[in-house]
Amino acid sequence: MSFRVIDTETCGLDGGVVEVASVDVIDGQLCNAMSDLVNPDRPIGHEAMAIHHITEAMVEDKPRIAKVIGRYHGSPYYVAHNAAFDRRMLPEMHGQWICTVKLARKLYPGLKYSNQYLRYALDLDVTVPEGLYPHRALYDCYVTAALLVKIIGDSGWSAEQMAALCNETTLLTTFKFGKYRGQPMERVARDDPGYLKWMLANLKDLSADMRFSIKHYLKQSSDGTL
Repeated sequence: MSFRVIDTETCGLDGGVVEVASVDVIDGQLCNAMSDLVNPDRPIGHEAMAIHHITEAMVEDKPRIAKVIGRYHGSPYYVAHNAAFDRRMLPEMHGQWICTVKLARKLYPGLKYSNQYLRYALDLDVTVPEGLYPHRALYDCYVTAALLVKIIGDSGWSAEQMAALCNETTLLTTFKFGKYRGQPMERVARDDPGYLKWMLANLKDLSADMRFSIKHYLKQSSDGTL
């Protein structure tokens, strides 16, 4: 099986790619690492800069994403940790997408699902080249690639099975953003259902998983089963 694990760093949650990288996983082996700094179409937000440490000076003479993305094409499967985000950041990529966050939620329930947490919780076998650090695209690709190898080994899922599982909606349990970040969704649905209804009505960029989960917990709240 052949996969291309891909990751982006951005100006913020709304986009603007500043770095793209990939690592191929071929028959369980990591190879063909690539990375490019990218001149974004907007200023880099200070919060994003504080995470990945990519500055305006580092990217001012770099090409736009459209100029470099071609060399990342050519894989039948693209893998990302929170694939919905990276897929939205990149120009059209021909291939099926697999999300290691979704797969980890199905295979390893009850954990936290950040890349770094899973690296240590699952004791992943990760060898990252010297000079890389978390929240740079290539570093995160190595961790996600090791996670993919672990998932395949533990589950026995084929590439097609993983792609199909990632197309299913996933029931989320915890808020990852907003005023209730870190809080259980079922508790918010019980104590402040109006906020969830407001989210559905006003936040147009909610993921399919988030919309599905909000509706699920609101129904439980109205049924009195929470």
